[in-house]
Amino acid sequence: MITNRLDTKYSQSPGNIVSDMDGEKVMLSVSNGKYYNLGELGGEIWELMKEPITIQELVTTLQSQYNVDQTECKEHVTDFLSQLLEQGLVSIHS
Repeated sequence: MITNRLDTKYSQSPGNIVSDMDGEKVMLSVSNGKYYNLGELGGEIWELMKEPITIQELVTTLQSQYNVDQTECKEHVTDFLSQLLEQGLVSIHS
């Protein structure tokens, strides 16, 4: 569950193999044996989560790279992180 705390940080969980395929990131979770297509933007978010990072930091970084509204960007980032959390692919640091 994504928290509303601004200081909560998220990072990649260990045990995933990520590869670049034609500009999109694909990932194999070693723990559950599933493949995931992260896409271009998802791959960008994944790369930014090598080190613990807050949702606000993710949104700010993505806004500097893409022409996107802050509210819409935060919504997409939050949805993406929720999906990754459900699959056990990210860790939460409070």
